[in-house]
Formats: sequence, C-alpha cells, structure tokens
Amino acid sequence: MSELRSGGCQCGAVRFKVDGALGEASVCHCRMCQKAFGSFYAPLVSVSEDRLEWTRGQRAQFQSSNHATRGFCRDCGTPLTYEAPDGIALAIGAFDDPREIAPVVAFGVEGKLPYADGVSTLPNRVTEDDMEAAPFLASLVSLQHPDHDTAEWPPKERS
Repeated sequence: MSELRSGGCQCGAVRFKVDGALGEASVCHCRMCQKAFGSFYAPLVSVSEDRLEWTRGQRAQFQSSNHATRGFCRDCGTPLTYEAPDGIALAIGAFDDPREIAPVVAFGVEGKLPYADGVSTLPNRVTEDDMEAAPFLASLVSLQHPDHDTAEWPPKERS
C-alpha cells in the first residue's frame, strides 16, 4: 500500500507529492535555518528524490551556503526545501497534513534561541477568544491555497 502525501506553498503556485515513506523528521535551530524560515527553527523531513514529484510550478532557489540550497515559492515566499549533497528535505508545514510528521531530533542547538523551549509554557488561547478582533475575524477571507489539490487553482473570479 502506498503512502501518498501532498503539499505546497501558501498561494498554490508550487505543489508537490511524495509517494512512499518519509525519512527522518527534525528541527534545525542553526541561524541559517532561522533566517530561511523567519522563525525560531526550521521543521524539515527528508525525502527520497525518486519519491518526490513537483506537480505544479517550480520552486525558486537560493544558494544559502557553498553546500546548501533553499527552495521557496517565488510568488508567496513559502519556504519549501533544504537541499544539500546528502539529499533533500521538505518543510513539514508545507505538507497538506503535517500532523503526523513529528520531529525526532533537533540539530544546530548551539543556535537555539534562549526562549524557544519556553514557548510551550505560554498561555494558550484559541483565535475566537480575542473578542476585540472579532469584527476583523468575521470579515476575513482567506486567499490561501486549501490543504488539498484542486482542479481549479487559482480560483476564477466570480461575478
């Protein structure tokens, strides 16, 4: 039985699918990954290139070091890949269903931000609890690509 997973960027211009098992999932705290993801760390999962197919669009690439290239969507900026001589890793958050892709190791911990471990201890609130933002939230229309492939993307303007 095949494990088929799909994903892509926020705007839907770049999409991929992976047919088969994923490799090791990790987070990397190094400064280069922090900058590439604009975040505390980069959540990545390795994939076999022969199981990876780019199904829509082409990722742009930035040579972030003499050994590594970062793939991203040129239109919306979503980080998509970390590519090095030992293979390719995909951004976990770019998968349509990232819930089961749990990291098993942390790399680059010398660059870990001092408050990163405390994030899980912060007070938790669901979006709807912010009553001051309720009018804004009620008017919000997402332009983000849905978490699945669609026959029509981007959607045609409705008249």
